Amino acid sequence: MMLLWLFVEFFKIGFFSVGGGLATLPFLYQMADSYEWISPEMIGNMQAVAQSLPGAIGVNMAAYTGFLCMGIPGAAVSVVGLVSPSIIVIVIIARMLQRFRENRVVIAVFSGLRPAAGGLLCAAGFGALKYSLYQGNAPVWYESIRWRECLLFLVLFLLIFKFKKHPIIYIAAAGIAGIVLGL
Repeated sequence: MMLLWLFVEFFKIGFFSVGGGLATLPFLYQMADSYEWISPEMIGNMQAVAQSLPGAIGVNMAAYTGFLCMGIPGAAVSVVGLVSPSIIVIVIIARMLQRFRENRVVIAVFSGLRPAAGGLLCAAGFGALKYSLYQGNAPVWYESIRWRECLLFLVLFLLIFKFKKHPIIYIAAAGIAGIVLGL
C-alpha cells in the first residue's frame, strides 16, 4: 500500500512541478510537513546529494525520498511516478504533432522555437562562464578575473574543439587540473 502511495504522490509532483527538478522542492517540503519520515533538514541534504550526482535533480530526489521510505522498491516506484506524467504528455503531443507535421502553423512554431531554445542555451552558457571565470566582489577589475580558471577554460575549449573526445575525459582532466592548480 505504501508503494502505491509513493507512486501517487510522485505522480502528482511530476505532473505539477513544471520547470525542472528544483521545482519539486516545494512539493517535497509539503511532504515533510505532512509525514514524519522526512524532515526539511533531510530535504536540504537530499538536494546537495541530488545535485552532485549525475542525472536529473528531480529524479535523484525522488529516488532518494523513495529509498528513505521503502528502500530500493520505494526508490524505483517514486522515480516511475515522477517521470510518468512527462512520458504521457510527450506521447500525446507526439501523436498530435504527427497529424499536423505538414501544417504551416506547426512548422512556423517550431521554426521559432529552435532559435529560442538556442538563445536559452547560450544565455545559460554565458551565465555559467560568468560565474566560473569572474569574481564580482574583487576590489580592482583585474583581480575580478579568475585567470587560472580562464586558462583552464581556454585549454579545455581548444582540446574539445580539436580532438572531440568523450566529455568524461575533459571533465576528469578539468578535475585533475583543478587539484593541481589549487582551484
